[in-house]
Amino acid sequence: MQLNESEKKRLFWAGFMAILAAGVGFAIRGGIFDNWGGEYHFTATQLGAIGGAGFTGFCFGIILGGVVVDKIGYGKLIIAAFTCHIVSAFVTFGASSPDNAYQMLTWGMFIFAFANGLLEAVANPLVATLYPEKRTHYLNLLHASWPAGMIIGAVIGWVLDDKMHVSWKIQLSIYLIPTVLYGIMFFRQKFPKSEAAIKGANFSEMFKDVGIIGAAVVCYLLTLFCAGPLGLNQNIAYAIGGGLLIAVGCLTKFSLGSFLLFFLFIAHAMVGAVELGTDGWIQNITGNLFTSEEGKYLFLWTSAIMFGLRFCAGFIEEKLKISPVALLFICSILATIGLQLASGMQTFTAALFALGIYAVGKTFFWPTMLAVVGDRFPQSGAVAMSIMGGIGMLSAGLIGGPGLGFGKDNFSAKTLESSNPALYESVKAEKPSKFLFFEVNAIDGGKLAEAKKIVMDSAAAKDADPVVAEAKKVVTDSAAVKDAVAAIADVKPAAPTMSLANAQAIVQADQMGDRKTLKADSFIPAAMAIIYLLMMIYFKTKGGYKTCRIEDSH
Repeated sequence: MQLNESEKKRLFWAGFMAILAAGVGFAIRGGIFDNWGGEYHFTATQLGAIGGAGFTGFCFGIILGGVVVDKIGYGKLIIAAFTCHIVSAFVTFGASSPDNAYQMLTWGMFIFAFANGLLEAVANPLVATLYPEKRTHYLNLLHASWPAGMIIGAVIGWVLDDKMHVSWKIQLSIYLIPTVLYGIMFFRQKFPKSEAAIKGANFSEMFKDVGIIGAAVVCYLLTLFCAGPLGLNQNIAYAIGGGLLIAVGCLTKFSLGSFLLFFLFIAHAMVGAVELGTDGWIQNITGNLFTSEEGKYLFLWTSAIMFGLRFCAGFIEEKLKISPVALLFICSILATIGLQLASGMQTFTAALFALGIYAVGKTFFWPTMLAVVGDRFPQSGAVAMSIMGGIGMLSAGLIGGPGLGFGKDNFSAKTLESSNPALYESVKAEKPSKFLFFEVNAIDGGKLAEAKKIVMDSAAAKDADPVVAEAKKVVTDSAAVKDAVAAIADVKPAAPTMSLANAQAIVQADQMGDRKTLKADSFIPAAMAIIYLLMMIYFKTKGGYKTCRIEDSH
């Protein structure tokens, strides 16, 4: 079906609004976790599980949607996504007491993320089909909506929650506005068919490029998911992963798959870890190194950079003559430099500079990777794109976020153990923190919180001394007022269980853990740079990077 330019633009901006709605909802939900914790008395582990449902729901949505979208069409999946977005709001609003809140919020998060996954399973191949000659530009433009939504959601949370203290249900309901808008924009639209659908490609042909080696990447991550968040026995988890791998083998007649696609999958697992995984920690890290408010400013700064630069991908490719793979290579170098600089930032200005470089680097990763898959593997239709998106999200939830958290635990503990072994022994957690095959006895979270409070109270007391002294100078001769001022000045907090020196040592070790974690994180884009460099060499031997058609061999 041939669409005119007006119809293409309406579809594109409808997809833009759909992903923006997902970003707004994601940011608002992340900002009201503390409200849920206070209202329903959740532990950090319970809140983490609710947040984890966001990753798993997205993965199921995008992979399942990607498998069927070329067969059932874009319109039906959009209806399903719109319905799930509405349902997720009502399920979440159903949380009314500590007795039912955990299940309602977890399922609400899962359904919401599932809808987001369905939308990406539609939007990515839809835009790739609409603009086959300019996939890099339009996919980057499409995904500018994600940081835009994150900015809008973060500002809404900042104003309505932190400043106005509005109910979390009212805050959350705001994401329904862009949801209704994308529903209206998609309503009664004509949708094109992908190249794979036009050619009549069957499931076997669509999965052929993925093959055994590509499926092995997904199956390994699904095994980690089954053994981790699902809590299944490790042997059962590996049996499930192995069974899925065999199923793909049977479907593709045991095709080995494309080595290029395999390395793109590996690279995108790293993208998920370094982009989404780091985004999940960056506010915590910057808020710890500076202040919580400065951490929010830095988050908005990096999101604004991503939003603005994603409009420039077409200019970079067409005017500067930089291929998508070369762009990914340059971005990997910039992300490495940015994270290295961030590990040593001491001032807010230095943080703006370092994280600005990192933001420029990570800007083009996700959409440009999708563009490369669309360019090079048209036969796979939406399947390879959706599997790639699922790999990125699974990696962020299972490797990126937990890995960075473990890195901080490990580096903080090692720093304190090296500087003050006796203190470390007295504050280390009873149970070790584990990640994959590694474990460490981290600094106990309660002891760390106490140390931070002691250091903050000490700083506040120093700031308060001049105020008390000034009050004593200007106070009237009234005996009652004098007594009141004396009472305020003489108030003593409850005796802490550790000295100020020990508290400062713990806080310094914690901050050093943040810095070393950022430095270790920088090795992920460095590894990605090597993969992209090898791809550039490969394409050089093939006459350069080019867009393929189904009938082309690659």
